[in-house]
Amino acid sequence: MGRLCYSVTHMDAVGVRELRQNLSRHLSRVKAGESLVVTERGDEVALLVPSGANADRHARLAARFGASVPVARLENVAATLTAPGAPAGTTDAFIAATRTPRD
Repeated sequence: MGRLCYSVTHMDAVGVRELRQNLSRHLSRVKAGESLVVTERGDEVALLVPSGANADRHARLAARFGASVPVARLENVAATLTAPGAPAGTTDAFIAATRTPRD
């Protein structure tokens, strides 16, 4: 069997009110390396992730090479994308319409 090239993580969710009332406790969790999803009325609104020396290896690599880290599940991001359009008509018609005449 092949090797897995990804890791599965679970992030706890915390509501805005709970976060505001117990901010120090939740920041301690983030400093310890946990990531927290912040929700408002059940909808995800933010992600608290460790930074600096406490950041996970993926975030450190992304920062080092100027990349970004995922902000949503791949399926959700893919659903928002549209496929590039193809020229109308056949390939022959497209070539004929765009080709410059030769002398």
